[in-house]
Amino acid sequence: MSNRIGKASLKATNLIYHIAAIIVVAIWGGSFVWSRVLIIDVGMNAVEIYIYRFLIAYLLIWPLSGGRLFAKSFFDELLLALCGLCGGSIYFIAENYAVAFTTPSNVSLLTTLAPIFTVMLIGLFYKSERPSIWMWVGSVIAFAGVALIVFKNGFQFDIGSIGDMLAILAAFGWALYSLVLRKVDANYSAIFITRKTFFYGLITALPMFLLEPQTCSIERMLQWDALSNLLLLAVGASLLGYFVWSLTVQKLGAIKASNYLYFQPIATMFISALYFEDDPITIIGCLGCMLIIGGVWFGEYMSRRAKP
Repeated sequence: MSNRIGKASLKATNLIYHIAAIIVVAIWGGSFVWSRVLIIDVGMNAVEIYIYRFLIAYLLIWPLSGGRLFAKSFFDELLLALCGLCGGSIYFIAENYAVAFTTPSNVSLLTTLAPIFTVMLIGLFYKSERPSIWMWVGSVIAFAGVALIVFKNGFQFDIGSIGDMLAILAAFGWALYSLVLRKVDANYSAIFITRKTFFYGLITALPMFLLEPQTCSIERMLQWDALSNLLLLAVGASLLGYFVWSLTVQKLGAIKASNYLYFQPIATMFISALYFEDDPITIIGCLGCMLIIGGVWFGEYMSRRAKP
């Protein structure tokens, strides 16, 4: 009886983290739209958006993160610095520049390569978390759904563009972040890891910020259209997103959590339709949503059935 209650409690807890992963990825899907508004309408550049976004998030998280300043060892501190570099400055600066150089559709598709890269890296370094064949099948189905959503208005794809290469770099940076996060999650709280990620993300981006000429004045950034989108990125996508994501990876594992990144284009499609009249929701896009949800569910379900 007690075993049944324990299993039911564990399932309920895991369900909460699955829902949390979907919510975070939905917010991250909206970040494409908010970043595009800041670049196109406000006139901020990619490095500016990243620096101000993470600076606000860092200042907000500092009072909540406790008194510990450094990790337990120098090696762990280096790992946290890698989290800031790969999951912070590399990922977001590359993604922001990609939006400026190529179409948001291409960026949305290519950054969702991150779960596949994550599966490969986790499987390479951790034998206990090697993905099953069904996880691969589910990933392929979900990725097909991503392609339908991204190209719902027509097939426009130029893999040779600088923006596309930057989007691929962003996806690989996030996969490296997931790999390192898998290593440090067991030893530190989610809020400590999040704060250190913000700190090292800012430090590693400062050279580019100092070299890149500022394109937007403080007065312009304080206007409501700029400030509201910047706060959505800082508080929603960065502060809450990273903290909840770190908890999710701790509870579900890096591979399961990363598979939810396939839901990102769904959120981007719906939020973009609200912001931009020229980007409506289409039947093909809805079919893509069904493939993504079905692919993630199928991979999880068949993997569980295949276990002895």
